[in-house]
Amino acid sequence: MNDQLSLNGSYVAEKPQQRTLTNDYQLTQSSAALGKPKVKARYSENGIVSDLGVEKRKVYQYKQANGVMVFSDQQPLGADYQVLLYECFACRPDSTIDWYKIPLFTSHFATDVALAAHKYQLDPALIRAVIHAESAFKPGAVSKAGAKGLMQLMPGTASDMGVDNPLNAQQNIRGGSRYLAQLLAQFNGDLDLACAAYNAGPSTVTQYSGMPPYPETQAYVKRVKILFKRYQKALAS
Repeated sequence: MNDQLSLNGSYVAEKPQQRTLTNDYQLTQSSAALGKPKVKARYSENGIVSDLGVEKRKVYQYKQANGVMVFSDQQPLGADYQVLLYECFACRPDSTIDWYKIPLFTSHFATDVALAAHKYQLDPALIRAVIHAESAFKPGAVSKAGAKGLMQLMPGTASDMGVDNPLNAQQNIRGGSRYLAQLLAQFNGDLDLACAAYNAGPSTVTQYSGMPPYPETQAYVKRVKILFKRYQKALAS
């Protein structure tokens, strides 16, 4: 599905549809490559997955001779590598979406966003930016990994945040905002690290003592910040 076209889908608040993504990506290897570097394929467990049917993204992960881990969209010629497959909305490094111009959702779930922003002392524009990056405001979004709803809460996170039904928009926004506020507190108000932790997990950010080297995480953080500034401007006008 074309990125831009995926943004034009209509939103039906009365009957949100639950959609589950499946992974049917077939990895093939030419006969010329047989006997060369070992290849392992797995799906990213940390990606932000929406129900938009976005084309899967393939990233090569391998370790250089000096021990440095590399993530690249180019297949390495002389090293064992893993293929990471992403189903992302806001994390594709090669996304063709113009994040400075895509339509915003300034009025959807207005009461729920306002209440969560007040309760957890967050800028409502930030909550909207994260929702937009996570699910493009699709309350029925369900990822292969099990993340659900507007702010794509994993079952464990939902439970920790007191969310019984993550497909309920009010509960999801409240739980996702609470989690986002906790991450901001954990990383001393650093928006980049808090957003990275929302995507890749706080332990990953701690492990790397900063921004993880994952292409999807870096793209996600950049785009959340773009959306954040745009929502701030739009909500102030």
